[in-house]
Amino acid sequence: MNLNPTGRVGALCWAAAAPIFLVASLVTGLRWREPTYSWALHNISDLGNAHCGIWDTTRPRYVCSPWHPLMNAAMLLTAVLLAAGLLLTWRLLGRGGVVRSAQTLLLLATGGYALAALYPADVDENLHVLGAFLIMGLGNVGLLLAGFAPSTTTLGRWRPLTLTAGLIALVGTVLFFAQQGIGIGVGGMERVAVLPFPLWACCLGVLLAEKQNPAPDRVDHGVVVPE
Repeated sequence: MNLNPTGRVGALCWAAAAPIFLVASLVTGLRWREPTYSWALHNISDLGNAHCGIWDTTRPRYVCSPWHPLMNAAMLLTAVLLAAGLLLTWRLLGRGGVVRSAQTLLLLATGGYALAALYPADVDENLHVLGAFLIMGLGNVGLLLAGFAPSTTTLGRWRPLTLTAGLIALVGTVLFFAQQGIGIGVGGMERVAVLPFPLWACCLGVLLAEKQNPAPDRVDHGVVVPE
């Protein structure tokens, strides 16, 4: 498989998205003081809330995120990088209805990241929830669908990885919406639902970026000499 410069840029965008999101989450969470941030109790969205106070009627908890601008900026950058990665590798990943449907759903999920970043839950809950639906609903369906891409396509070459990520994400989504933490807390379960897509994209980005264009053979007096 030859990876053109455009495809390589897309692969690098994918590779960068998850680390940026995870580092920003960690740094923002560490800035919480009273209370400290709980990766099991608190949602990802709590990191981006713009105001301090009791939040969420279903699971009331005190939220105060001093560095919320960092989290929201990182989430928006994650959306841009994931979308750029998809668009710049669009043709590279293959053709056909399954591939295009998966790509479209995943592209909608990147819009969900942007909505969640631009509209924190305590600023516009409706748009924030729409963003969450695009990420965990449509996006995770798209991720699982990508696992059924034909094996002849670039996307289909990594079927085991993609199917595993898609199944984990969908199970996490169902359990999160059912408010079932199963040992890791509801906040932890949200991460099981949200993180597979960017982590999968990061893995694929690295795998794609490692692909080198084959060097031309060197010809010496009519004899082909491999480099």
